[in-house]
Amino acid sequence: MRLPARYDVIVAPSGMPSTKPRALNMALPFVRGPHVVVYDAEDSPAADQLRDTAARFAADPEVDCLQARLVVDNIDDCHLTRMFAIEYCVLFDIINPGLAALGAPLPLGGTSNHFRTSVLRDIGGWDAWNVTEDADLGLRLALFGRRVGALDSDTYEEAPVELTAWLTQRSRWLKGWMQTLIVHSRHPVQMIRRLGLARSLVIMVLFSSTVLSSLFGPILLAATFWRMLGPEWLGGNSSVDTWSTVITLILLISGSQATLIGAFIALGNRRLGRLYPLLPLFLAYHSLIAVAAWMALIDLALRPFYWAKTDHGKARTSSRALAATAV
Repeated sequence: MRLPARYDVIVAPSGMPSTKPRALNMALPFVRGPHVVVYDAEDSPAADQLRDTAARFAADPEVDCLQARLVVDNIDDCHLTRMFAIEYCVLFDIINPGLAALGAPLPLGGTSNHFRTSVLRDIGGWDAWNVTEDADLGLRLALFGRRVGALDSDTYEEAPVELTAWLTQRSRWLKGWMQTLIVHSRHPVQMIRRLGLARSLVIMVLFSSTVLSSLFGPILLAATFWRMLGPEWLGGNSSVDTWSTVITLILLISGSQATLIGAFIALGNRRLGRLYPLLPLFLAYHSLIAVAAWMALIDLALRPFYWAKTDHGKARTSSRALAATAV
């Protein structure tokens, strides 16, 4: 690309690890402005996002980082991209703004996160060895007493259209979450002293539940269904068996309801009601996450710092183009 003279292209020297956060750390010393934003090359942020961010930073000096909403652009490529779109709607339209409103630690999205340059340097930049550097950085911002806010602005990006690419990308994400959980749970007492008990519990529940539910959720679900299909699923050998089955069913139903209610609200806010019929499939979609989680665990043991790259430019549809045509 023939960029104007105001742009500098920084080439990271060869070396280990060959990761995105290492490249970002290489470029950070060259930053001259008061703010830094990370965009992935394939992303398309709203045209006024940088102005909105600068205005928010100026209006709220207590905010040190802002995370914009990520939106799947190629929703209608296949069912996989539709599931990805529902997942992003829930995460970036409901969960992240909710965590930000509560002042809770916020795992960043890897792209469209805006920082005050001084704050980013104070906390040491990115962890070059973490393959999900965004989640780690969000947690470290909290440990340093920095506040992360949700930005009311969209960035469109391309979701993987092939199952292999999706599994590779998701396994890298989950491997990074496992790395982050391992690193930051080494000194729990120190974490509680720095964050307080409530915020520390939020972090541990958020990260550990993501990892553990991805690994074991579908397995426990299958075991529950297997037991329900048996002839004595409510009339076990003891009252303990009966109550364990009842509690498992309550958790199963309430968890499914929480997932579906969040997705229902998020899709309604995005005017994506046409995806409502796919919500039952969204529950089944989580079984794929389990496959990616076990791939991540094996990869963490064999090659913990390997960065599996995702190919882009394969989208066949565009929700932005559809919206522009409608307007």
